[in-house]
Amino acid sequence: MTLKRFFYHLLLMAAFVVLVFVGVLLWLKVYTNHGQKLELPNYKEMQLEKAKSDAKAKSFEIIVKDSLYEVGVPGGQILTQNPVAGSLVKENRKVYVDIARYNATVNKLADLPMMYGREYNGVKRSLTHLEINSKIARYKHDIGEPDHILEVYYNNKLVDGKNGKTPNVEIKTGGTLEFVLSNRRGGSSQIPDLKCKRMKTVKFILGKSFLKLGDIEKRGAIELNKMDSTFVISQFPPYRDSTTVDHGTTIDIVIQQGKPDICK
Repeated sequence: MTLKRFFYHLLLMAAFVVLVFVGVLLWLKVYTNHGQKLELPNYKEMQLEKAKSDAKAKSFEIIVKDSLYEVGVPGGQILTQNPVAGSLVKENRKVYVDIARYNATVNKLADLPMMYGREYNGVKRSLTHLEINSKIARYKHDIGEPDHILEVYYNNKLVDGKNGKTPNVEIKTGGTLEFVLSNRRGGSSQIPDLKCKRMKTVKFILGKSFLKLGDIEKRGAIELNKMDSTFVISQFPPYRDSTTVDHGTTIDIVIQQGKPDICK
């Protein structure tokens, strides 16, 4: 073998060793990075197209799960993401997002759940599913159950109440309905005439009028188990036609066992 051929074969062997060495290094790099977890960026409040471009460059994939209309939020803006920002995930991980809808849908008032006379929280839950917001505007005295809907307003206009729903009203998705709810506090009742009535009847009348039974003065002997059969012979405050008192006011009475002469 000539010296020239010797150096030629030596060069080939050196090149082969270098190629094997480089190949091993590349294999080790791929093996080391295989399964490596990456930190997920924050895509909230970013426009969808920009987020998709960024995700693709970082080996992620953006998937739109749902679109919601929110007042004042630009269409296409990302509202939520799953997994959340900062999560450690593998390459090619799908990131599910909710985005803001470009245009509000419209709901006909006539198609909304019944509201007048219904309990507020139940109606609020139903409207939430339709992406309609609910707000308590104020309370109004009513003798019925508390926290029930008396009036409904949209854009400062009465749209539902005791006279029914206003025709041809449309509620935008993301819009707000304002409610007037019932409240037993702050009302008043006329002072009832309790004279000559039995105690059992007096309790019923006071309860119905949202008034309370105050001091009870007994005239004569009265058996404890016959209190409900006694008669009222006077009261305070006294009954006067059209005189009213606040709810919760106490009415003091004087009673006796038999029916008084003034009641005959």
